Amino acid sequence: MMKRTLKLEKTIYTLEQLTIPPISQVAIAGRSNVGKSSLLNCLAGQKKLAKISSSPGKTRSLNFYLVEPDNFYLVDLPGYGYAKCSKQEREKWAQLINSYLSNNAYLKAMAVLLDSRLKPQSLDLELISFLENNQIPLIPVLTKVDKCKQKKISASLKNWQVLLNKSAQDIILFSSKTGKGKNKLWQAIVNKAK
Repeated sequence: MMKRTLKLEKTIYTLEQLTIPPISQVAIAGRSNVGKSSLLNCLAGQKKLAKISSSPGKTRSLNFYLVEPDNFYLVDLPGYGYAKCSKQEREKWAQLINSYLSNNAYLKAMAVLLDSRLKPQSLDLELISFLENNQIPLIPVLTKVDKCKQKKISASLKNWQVLLNKSAQDIILFSSKTGKGKNKLWQAIVNKAK
């Protein structure tokens, strides 16, 4: 597999800062503490590219990572569902994310990270429904598979297959700890970014 690098190029905190770069983008989204930062670090083959925290809600901005040599952005969105911050700050993030997602011709797909240990969560289903309604292709990624027994992973995979109307091959089983699913995820992301 081709060696790719990720470089943080742009961090957006406010609507005023938001300008959409005119190259292909694949967004990464998921509930707080689903493992987005760990996944980004795993994809990059670096330990400290994205800040990791045991407390949920560490990512509080849109982070644009340039993927080379392919020349597209991976865009890390703030986690949803939990964060130790004010309602006002959460509403500010929601506005920022909505502005980024709406009418973004460069957004080619979204990798939605789903915790393999949990049953499908309503916020995940809402996001997936939003993507469907806006014709944004979905890359479903079940995270933290190293923390589950095979039986639990199989049950979780079946649940998501039914909910998403996708085959098992379309859902990526991922572990940032072991690297399981890394190549498959890269392949899916690059294919969508083309």
